[in-house]
Amino acid sequence: MLKPALVKSLRVTPGKRFRLKEHDPGWRETHKLKKLGKKITKAKAQEILADDLARLAAAQEMLWAGDSQAVLIILQGMDACGKDGTIRHVMSSLNPQGCEVHAFKQPTEEEAHHNFLWRYARVLPERGRIGIFNRSYYEDVLVARVRPEVMASGRSPAVKPNKAFWQNRYDDINTFERHLTRNGMVILKFFLHISKAEQRRRFLDRLEDPQKLWKFSASDLADRARWADFARAYEAALTATSTAWAPWYVIPADAKWGCRALVADIVTHAIEALGLRYPQPSAKERRTLEKARKELRRE
Repeated sequence: MLKPALVKSLRVTPGKRFRLKEHDPGWRETHKLKKLGKKITKAKAQEILADDLARLAAAQEMLWAGDSQAVLIILQGMDACGKDGTIRHVMSSLNPQGCEVHAFKQPTEEEAHHNFLWRYARVLPERGRIGIFNRSYYEDVLVARVRPEVMASGRSPAVKPNKAFWQNRYDDINTFERHLTRNGMVILKFFLHISKAEQRRRFLDRLEDPQKLWKFSASDLADRARWADFARAYEAALTATSTAWAPWYVIPADAKWGCRALVADIVTHAIEALGLRYPQPSAKERRTLEKARKELRRE
């Protein structure tokens, strides 16, 4: 398990302005992580990941059995930051019956007829389950802010997306998340922080591998050209929406092995911190169970 001080260093402090330049997307190169993590190597990170996956499976079983709380994991980041791979590796130990993944693309015709939170609220995880959002309602204050045409294609009331408009959306998100946490949901939000150089390398890898061509889209380059705009949008969103009840974690994502170890460790610790226990039968239920045990032994 990673040191609490290391994990704390990745959390965006509520009320403090978030600046991307203060967070290195690298792992080996990040002095802060070296100092707090005692120079964690790839082998050590994989060892931590394996341990966390075993503990995460046990924690999920108690979450499922207790049926009283839910966990929502949100993954955001620039294209090719590793969201799919993180889901595949970190969640590989989970029971599919108690876990569901939702990837959000352009809104459908039906979704466009509702408020911007509607399509996300309708697929929130039930109590006892873990829900994973590959992109989320934060797209409506990130992509929509950088590309105004996305906003224009919606059916929201005619408004000018000025500073007050975006602040209202941040307030709506904070209120929405506060409501969820008050009703037993743990919200874990991860910004997978990739460098522009590493994104270029991964894009080229996709374009030069026939089996990965399907991953690349022409829009990827268009968004890459607006890297600075997206960076500012992320800074504004994380500053406004990292709260005590639903904080953001900035995960160095240039090294996939480091990224996965960090996400797994934070998720595992958060569920274990709930102090979950297997439900215990009442005295009446115990008598019924004992009767059933005796009947089965007599067969």
